[in-house]
Amino acid sequence: MKTIFTDKAPAAVGPYSQAKVVGGLLFASGQIPLDPKTGSIVAGGIVEQTEQVCKNIDAVLAEAGCDFSEVIKTTCFLADIADFKAFNEVYAKYFTSKPARSCVAVKDLPLGALVEVEIIAEV
Repeated sequence: MKTIFTDKAPAAVGPYSQAKVVGGLLFASGQIPLDPKTGSIVAGGIVEQTEQVCKNIDAVLAEAGCDFSEVIKTTCFLADIADFKAFNEVYAKYFTSKPARSCVAVKDLPLGALVEVEIIAEV
């Protein structure tokens, strides 16, 4: 098992890793819209926050030696299901291979984020 860490994505805000590689698969922790330089949630609404989440995922994927085309499954969490359409518009720009996905609305996300996405990818 290999631990993945990059300073191009936010450091974990708890006792967990950005990602782990085992058996040819990358299991990435959920990414929220933290700017890795400031450690703060990016300004703006669901569009801006989803863009930052995807940038953070891209950094983790790159560190593991893969890219969005190798993502097999995503799990997406929204603070408000009314953001579903706007979230999908940004998500579709990055996840062009259309991986399997679950997307649910939850009561709250860490640090007041509007969106969180976790991934499983082939390495």
